[in-house]
Amino acid sequence: MDPSKDFKSLQEKVQKALVSTTKSANRIANEDLSFQRTVNPDVAERLDEQTSRLLKLSGDLLESAAKATDQNAPSSFDDPEDVDIQWRAVVDVIDSLLERADTCLDEYTGLVKRKDAPTSADANPKRHKTNDRLDRNFRRANIIKPQNAFEHKPNNFETGPWKPILGTKPHATVPLDESLSTFIDEYDHLQYKHPYETEILNLEYPASVYQKKDAIPYLPVETTTAIWVDTYEGVLEMLEELKKAKEIAIDLEHHDFRTYTGLLSLMQISTREKDWIVDTLKPWRHRLEVLNEVFADPSIVKVFHGAFMDIVWLQRDLGLYIVGLFDTFHASGALGYPGRSLAYLLKKFVDFDADKKYQMADWRIRPLPEEMFYYARSDTHYLLYIYDKLRNELLEHSDRSDPEKDLIRTVLQKSKETSLLRYEAPLADPETGHGSRGWFNTLVKTPSLLKNEEFAVYRAVHKWRDDLARRDDENPAFVMPQQTLIEIARIMPSDQKALWSLLNNSSQSVKKSLDELFALIQEAKAQGANGPSMMDFFRGDTVGSLAKRLFAKKDEDPDAGLPSAKELKSEQSQLWGNVPLSSLWDASSSLLKEANGVQIAVPWSNFVQGATVDLGRDESTQEVEPKGMESDMLPLETKSAPKPADDEFTLRAGRKREHDEISQDPTSTPGPEAEAETPIQDDQDVITLKDDDEEKRRRKAERKKMKKEKKQEKKRQRLITDQAAPDGQSPGVGAAEDAEEEDQPFDYSTAESVLHAKKANGGETSKVFDPYVSKMTTEGPKAARRMHGEKPGKSHTFKK
Repeated sequence: MDPSKDFKSLQEKVQKALVSTTKSANRIANEDLSFQRTVNPDVAERLDEQTSRLLKLSGDLLESAAKATDQNAPSSFDDPEDVDIQWRAVVDVIDSLLERADTCLDEYTGLVKRKDAPTSADANPKRHKTNDRLDRNFRRANIIKPQNAFEHKPNNFETGPWKPILGTKPHATVPLDESLSTFIDEYDHLQYKHPYETEILNLEYPASVYQKKDAIPYLPVETTTAIWVDTYEGVLEMLEELKKAKEIAIDLEHHDFRTYTGLLSLMQISTREKDWIVDTLKPWRHRLEVLNEVFADPSIVKVFHGAFMDIVWLQRDLGLYIVGLFDTFHASGALGYPGRSLAYLLKKFVDFDADKKYQMADWRIRPLPEEMFYYARSDTHYLLYIYDKLRNELLEHSDRSDPEKDLIRTVLQKSKETSLLRYEAPLADPETGHGSRGWFNTLVKTPSLLKNEEFAVYRAVHKWRDDLARRDDENPAFVMPQQTLIEIARIMPSDQKALWSLLNNSSQSVKKSLDELFALIQEAKAQGANGPSMMDFFRGDTVGSLAKRLFAKKDEDPDAGLPSAKELKSEQSQLWGNVPLSSLWDASSSLLKEANGVQIAVPWSNFVQGATVDLGRDESTQEVEPKGMESDMLPLETKSAPKPADDEFTLRAGRKREHDEISQDPTSTPGPEAEAETPIQDDQDVITLKDDDEEKRRRKAERKKMKKEKKQEKKRQRLITDQAAPDGQSPGVGAAEDAEEEDQPFDYSTAESVLHAKKANGGETSKVFDPYVSKMTTEGPKAARRMHGEKPGKSHTFKK
């Protein structure tokens, strides 16, 4: 029988059975099974039988699939709740199956092809991205830990500050002993300073960095070979070649899944002529510190891409420091490229497609596979050519006279800041959760909120996991994934079986310590009953509470260490310097010396009698009467005048408007105003006003009386004039004038309109515009016109 026909018939049979089963399951799910169980016991029994059968069948299928995909199979399903508890393990197995099926389809259709290293027949080798995923054996290799063979093993339980592992300091301007000083960081932790901090801050890049030159083309891959360096003698030979170079390109490969602090696994170094790949997992790896003779040389430019973590890894594992860094990541950012990755730069300048699937590979694998070797070499082989291109473009767009537009200077400054990064020991505070390995930052990103018991369990298990990872030198995520830690805190398993079902993706060390972990959970649960919840903790861990804890550690004396006031007082103004603000304040001024002895009598001298003002003179200086002083100057009173009972002020009597008329009339007698206008001598020259109500009323009455007497006097004078008038003149002139003198009330009824006053020209007014006249007819307002009139259509006879 044809195998293809046999497979097709089997496929149709399986699909038909699956479709039928799916339809039946959907119909059953739409029914009220709880009600059916209660009403009909036979239905309940049959449902239980089918549930057990399906659970057993699912467990067998998952176990078989786990063997094929190298996954941990979930434990047997005794009831439907076990599926929910072990759902994460079920998803992992199914995902692995789907990945495997996808890979098989790609291989069958020809989308996936093996790509060998370029041969001499390839003039311009180019690698294209593939859709295949990296095999699990390349991502999580099951090999013996290379760190176990290191001569200097890492200390995962180090509690103090991490001390640089430098033995010597080449190209130093500050000796090594003086460089290894300590300071207190922002978290009150003691830390060591960067050993090459002074050298990096005072670094002057070579002149070639500021010169625009044609980019030096890279050598073809087929004519050059990368040298594998796995001996110390090979390192020394490579070092001699590197000392001759002006620029070198460096890249690193790192592994952190099967180690607590991380593991620098590979180092790639390239010059214009050669490429080296250094094995950094050898037991003598600490002897690679000799490369500081080149790495710390300020005359050699070290080109990295994205050196943020590379700088830290070199310090931690090999004791290497970079002086003279040029980071192409910062250069691509300064030029505004849409992409800043190395893959983007390789495609832009070299037209090379980097297969980045090996970026997540396990670089501890030895011997290194051919494709991983080629990938590692390509990261630095083209990097110096990219550096030339970026440097020229930066210089082209830079304005060296304007610091804000000097792009090359900006890139070099950011590169300096990157090279000043320091490695710090991973800390984890079990109480506050702070530290690079603490639970605070991880829990903040968790969307779920934990109650008081759950929060206590989470913190206890997190600390237990961290201690176990440090002991076994494993990554905490490998020991117990973060998702498992959250599930344990939320479920808080009541027995060891439930706890065991949550540990499918955990390490063997966790499973062996099942009894210890379960006892820890029960103890933390009991202690957390009265403890804070997750929200209560975050609410208390605000800026205010942190500030209180920090200030509580400070000295009780707030003025300790403050300078005295005399030290803060300056002898001269920081703004004006020695320039005198005014000649009045300049003690050396001759005007001031002459004015010191001058005494001037002022009206209020009786209030300031006895006050002495000394403007810049010494107390011992005797007062000397200046020359040219007039002898008739009024002396100051020796005794102050007695203070009056009430506060008073004086005003001069003003002139009245009627004064001129009365003074010109020869027949008039001087009235009170005339007497007031006559010169007053001595004590009669002022009028005293008292600020009390009785005095005001008295003066008001006097003014009214004087006004009345004035009017009567005028009437008397006019009466005498009328009597002396000739016979032909009517004697009523004075009476008419008196009538005019009387105040007449204003008659508003006869007053002219102010709002509608007549115009001065007296012209005719224009006709008022009425906008509604044109809209009116004899029958009333016009009807509104139709807005959308119906248009007649066109008629046409269609002909064939």
